[in-house]
Amino acid sequence: MAAPPLLLLLLMAAGGGAVPAWDAAGYLLYCPCMGRFGNQAEHFLGALAFARALNRTLAVPPWIEYRHHRPPYTNLHVPYAEHFRLEPLLRYHRVISMEDFMEKLAPVHWPPGKRVAYCFEAAAQRSADKSTCPMKDGNPFGPFWDQFQVDFDRSELFKGISFSSAYKDHWIQRFSPSEHPVLALPGAPAQFPVLEEHRPLQKYIVWSEEMVKKGDAYIHSLLVRPYVGIHLRIGSDWKNACNMLKDGTAGPHFMASPQCVGYDRSAAVPLTMDMCLPDLKEIKRALELWVKKTEAKSVYIATDSEPYTTEIQQFFQGKIKVVSLQPEVPQIDLYILGQADHFIGNCVSSFTAFVKRERDVHGKPSSFFGMDHPPRLRDEF
Repeated sequence: MAAPPLLLLLLMAAGGGAVPAWDAAGYLLYCPCMGRFGNQAEHFLGALAFARALNRTLAVPPWIEYRHHRPPYTNLHVPYAEHFRLEPLLRYHRVISMEDFMEKLAPVHWPPGKRVAYCFEAAAQRSADKSTCPMKDGNPFGPFWDQFQVDFDRSELFKGISFSSAYKDHWIQRFSPSEHPVLALPGAPAQFPVLEEHRPLQKYIVWSEEMVKKGDAYIHSLLVRPYVGIHLRIGSDWKNACNMLKDGTAGPHFMASPQCVGYDRSAAVPLTMDMCLPDLKEIKRALELWVKKTEAKSVYIATDSEPYTTEIQQFFQGKIKVVSLQPEVPQIDLYILGQADHFIGNCVSSFTAFVKRERDVHGKPSSFFGMDHPPRLRDEF
């Protein structure tokens, strides 16, 4: 059956076909300028929901990868479609890649001279004149807009509203698309961690064919099913963060921890050091449990530091194959963890949170270090 004309138009817009028609309902642009991939993904889900609430087309930004220790020794801007397909997002709301927006629509509809920045009054206080949005101050803000050769001509400030859906009507009345066709924001119009009601939007984030091909090739050549995938977040920066639990400066809600302690602050279960920074003893305990339960033949380790490959191999007396790729592209790790027969993650990490949401979408089992049986969250996957 032929695709309906509107859907065809949207698919062409999302997929980079002919010049897309201008959306009179307006556009939403933002810089994914907080944190690494896991945080950017959480913000993306919130931004997608915000664009739909305002009925504006979302210009999907590239992912920012920080390549400061290897070529190109600077920020890398990776188009969304390199890792994920744009088309599935259209089942939820109208989108266009930011690259297509800038190349095909901006020259006519959002040309230099008409580029307005939008930000909170409090953010503008950082500027010299106290009335200019700090859209390009520092890294990654400056390089992000510079890749698209964007400079802003003036600023519109707001206060007394937030990105919550409760303010939807305020946004629409205050910034009508006829007068404000392009809402360009310095950061994502979203909360971190992702709101509980936005977690199900993960189902629209679908791996690109290329990523599936690469990920499946690694699984097929390196692993034997069933396999358990684990995410070890144990680098020095993480140790420093988890020490905040020890000294009491962090409570149960710490970074991505609502995914395991629960979103309701009043009913949140305690966040332990095993959940934040599992030691080798806890890693072995959890692995032994799930390797036995799943009758696993291999273990896949994704990590930002020491993979403990040798120790884990010795622990299983060489009977279990232990693999750690540490790929240049962290999304390979995410894909392989997502496909595991069981996944053990780090409750506080947004990298784990991406895997957990994806597995929840597909009804695959997951647990966390320090928590073998996570509570069911309220969202309905």
